[in-house]
Amino acid sequence: MSADAKLLHTPLHALHLELGARMVPFAGYAMPVQYPAGILAEHRQCRHEAALFDVSHMGQLLLKGADAAAALETLVPVDVIDLPLDKQRYALFTNAQGGLLDDLMITHRADGLFVIVNAACKDADLQHLRDHIGGRCEIVTMFDRALLALQGPMAVHAMARLSPGIEKLTFMTGGFFDVAGVPCYVTRSGYTGEDGFEISVAAADADKLARTLLAQPEVKPVGLGARDSLRLEAGLCLYGHDIDTTTTPVEAALTWAIQKVRRPGGAREGGYPGADIIGKQLTVGALSKRVGLVGLERAPVREGTVIVDAHGHKLGVVTSGTLAPTVNQPVAMAYLPVDHAIVAHEVYAEVRGKRLPMRVATMPFTPNRYYRG
Repeated sequence: MSADAKLLHTPLHALHLELGARMVPFAGYAMPVQYPAGILAEHRQCRHEAALFDVSHMGQLLLKGADAAAALETLVPVDVIDLPLDKQRYALFTNAQGGLLDDLMITHRADGLFVIVNAACKDADLQHLRDHIGGRCEIVTMFDRALLALQGPMAVHAMARLSPGIEKLTFMTGGFFDVAGVPCYVTRSGYTGEDGFEISVAAADADKLARTLLAQPEVKPVGLGARDSLRLEAGLCLYGHDIDTTTTPVEAALTWAIQKVRRPGGAREGGYPGADIIGKQLTVGALSKRVGLVGLERAPVREGTVIVDAHGHKLGVVTSGTLAPTVNQPVAMAYLPVDHAIVAHEVYAEVRGKRLPMRVATMPFTPNRYYRG
């Protein structure tokens, strides 16, 4: 029996093996962590040209019905009702304590609200939706569809060659397109900080589409290893690491995702799990905050590393960290007390008995390059 015999396979599994990918278990799936070129080369491929990711392990859903937007607003602190047609928005499922059950993407399509949730959370998210709003809208699962992400400054050239007109999409918008003759739903979005596209496609067409994309001169395959270093440089949270059921949107520095209409004093304030706690934090602030950290020495600072002050008092723990290829410095995220979460403030990472100096920094660590038109 193979090592991944009990793992689910995406529609691109055979292609990954053909390309020489090193496969690892991730969220119950066999996923490519890297290809023969290696993580560093793949990271640079995305920053300079175009990278193709298989993200078919993510959960795709469609909420249908006249009440779907209002129903979904009872579970998230964001403005869904006013989301324009073909526009996409980042959202958060919250619990009664204001913690985060998951982060997700919502797109207003002509046929309903298209929702993408994290792979490890998709079954729980589906049950959450069914339990709380299943009587108010139709919840259509599309977990069998594939999802590809083409990311990088040259991604638009490859996509426009295969689907002329798709280059007119702007960041966080979507539409139905034929890409090389394959029907797809495409959004101009992603998880790398680069311009790019996420492509929802029928499982039966996924291999053909992936091979067509990889045949473009700008495009090479990239795995989960570089995806993680890319999103960290972009200052983006990874659910289960940088955010979870114990962190609120305010503590996680995600208040930008809560529109004015849903905040205290807004026309549709509250009405979602944990609204009282989150609303109070929006008004008076939280005790801790997710911050970016840049190392002043070369040693990488990994997840779980303790952060202390100059006197050795524990301040927090690193939630994500790496030696960032683009920045060429160690970067990390951690939750610090607000009086230490000040840009340029110096703290220390305890690594193998040494205290390595780090400075609080603004995020993203490298500039985002989204196309806004």
